[in-house]
Amino acid sequence: MKGNEAIAHAAIRYGFDGYFGYPITPQSEVLETLEAEMPWETTGMVVLQAESEVAAINMVYGGAAAGKAVMTSSSSPGVSLKQEGISYIAAAELPALIVNVMRGGPGLGTIQPSQADYFQATKGGGHGDYHLIVLSPATVQEMADFVGLGMDLAFKYRTPAMILADGIVGQMMEKIVLPPFRPRRTDEEVRRQCPWAATGRHGRDHRNVITSLEMDSPKMEENNLRFQRTYAEIEANEVRFQEYFTDDAEYLIVAFGSVARICLKAIEDAREKGCKIGMLRPITLWPFPKKEIERLSAQVKGILTVELNAGQMIEDVRLAAHDAVPVFHFGRMGGVIPNPNEITDALLSHFPDAKA
Repeated sequence: MKGNEAIAHAAIRYGFDGYFGYPITPQSEVLETLEAEMPWETTGMVVLQAESEVAAINMVYGGAAAGKAVMTSSSSPGVSLKQEGISYIAAAELPALIVNVMRGGPGLGTIQPSQADYFQATKGGGHGDYHLIVLSPATVQEMADFVGLGMDLAFKYRTPAMILADGIVGQMMEKIVLPPFRPRRTDEEVRRQCPWAATGRHGRDHRNVITSLEMDSPKMEENNLRFQRTYAEIEANEVRFQEYFTDDAEYLIVAFGSVARICLKAIEDAREKGCKIGMLRPITLWPFPKKEIERLSAQVKGILTVELNAGQMIEDVRLAAHDAVPVFHFGRMGGVIPNPNEITDALLSHFPDAKA
């Protein structure tokens, strides 16, 4: 099935309480698949096409405030419209899952694949000092797997999580194993597991107020300090990545999402010719695998980041490398996808000594 379809099926099987979204290419199959499956008749999951992206994210805010497992999906311009709501959800310390299947921009741009929302996802996107847990799938299987992982992490840390996919993974078809069904939680389980939630129960002992507003500046600073402690805990415990051919690598490629698959083919071809090139694929774009980049930068002679953008992740790679080695970028924009030979040529143009 398509990556977008896998997300929908995984959401039903995971036991989500609600999905609120709005169609936009190249992620519309998420909503369309949920509508076709009609989970409200089988699991009780609410599926609603909102009147806009702004409405959808605020419905997510309301569902999350009630302790429910809720999600939304969109593509780049639509996620831009959701940014204020995402910031509110982060400040209210609520769990929620946001899926962004990226398309080329800026503006309305193109419906073709892109990775140009890296800054928007990993640097907060909306206003204020906050982070999202950002998972980057490279396969249709990971599209399905990260639905449950993203929501589990969101509840664990009471913070929004994002699946940041590109249009290639959203639209490509692969065989996958769907997760087993997990029953939706009962209202009593929600109240027990989420004592902070606004459950609609009356009385002094049951009334929780969910808000991102705090008019007292010192108290708002206390809130921000608490958020930062949570983010530090996430950075300490939730970094995920994969390494390929790094044991003897003299040069390193860093790439995420579908582009990492293209880079892996380039590396395999280069190694057949004696070029010792390895790759690190960040799975969590935030928290970013800084320590791993730092470790590998002490081993290799140079690093190339490959992205479907003008160069965004390269900033995090350079910070992690601490000027230990030169770091260069190769990217295509506007929906143009590089082939393996272009990637190899780009690496050799910056590091001619990599050629055997």
